[in-house]
Amino acid sequence: MGLAFLVLASSLGVVYSKHESRKLFVDLDSLKKERDEINVEWGRLQLEQSTLATHSRIEKTAKQRLKMVTPEYEQVLIVRPTK
Repeated sequence: MGLAFLVLASSLGVVYSKHESRKLFVDLDSLKKERDEINVEWGRLQLEQSTLATHSRIEKTAKQRLKMVTPEYEQVLIVRPTK
């Protein structure tokens, strides 16, 4: 009787372990897909940042939105550090 109980308990343990293993595998697969989606989004954001940070775009935005202009040569003052 005791041996049959141990065999039954052992078989239930194997079934539970197999079930947990499959559940964890599904979770892992889901997390891998999420990681891949995040990596794609990260790449898209890096591309967008590099596009927005180009010198020509910054200059264009400064001129249009902030009404900034390039100073004339006479308006430029060069400051040299003292020694």
